[in-house]
Amino acid sequence: MENIERLKVAYFIDELKGYNLPEAKAKILNSFVVWQNIYSSAAREITTKLENLNDEFKYVKDRNPIHHIQSRIKTPKSIMNKLIKRGLELSTESARKNLTDLAGIRVICSYIDDIYLIADLLTSQDDVKLIRKSDYIKNPKPNGYRSLHLIVTIPVFLSANTEIVNVEIQIRTIAMDFWASLEHELSYKLPENRIEEITKELKECADVISNVDVRMQKLYNNTILAKNHE
Repeated sequence: MENIERLKVAYFIDELKGYNLPEAKAKILNSFVVWQNIYSSAAREITTKLENLNDEFKYVKDRNPIHHIQSRIKTPKSIMNKLIKRGLELSTESARKNLTDLAGIRVICSYIDDIYLIADLLTSQDDVKLIRKSDYIKNPKPNGYRSLHLIVTIPVFLSANTEIVNVEIQIRTIAMDFWASLEHELSYKLPENRIEEITKELKECADVISNVDVRMQKLYNNTILAKNHE
């Protein structure tokens, strides 16, 4: 099947089940495989840059502003669901043009100030271009969600050409990530008769966690940071 590995073909065929698509041809399957690899490469490029920054801080300033990094690439099934929902053409070209979160990276920091530090250092690099910034820390979503979202482009160098690829980056504190993870899980399990009540409580929890983040930042500033400036 045009040099596509059997396991990859089986995976994509399974992902395509249930859709009213033309007969699945090797060319279509190969296109998804190729672009999945390109977006994986883009996520890896950004992750490496972030790890390099974190390592520099470890050896030069004896601290790590980044607690950990997670990355994910959307599956063909997820991409198609999103395209269908938006009424867009089902193709890799359409996905590339209309979706900015095919490759996603989540960066978890210990302190609020580190979020902005890492964002500034990353977007100041010559080959990283900032497309959009959404600050849900200074302007939280109505449900209490807090995080800094960046859409950037990064070049992926291939054997025959260079592709400019979008990557979505979410940067948040450990506390913000804790709330977001549990809220995401709970939001799918809310009983119909308690949606308003639980939604309000989740928002209150988000506000409490935000206050803790602010207090921890102040503690850091008044202890570790103050000591380093003595």
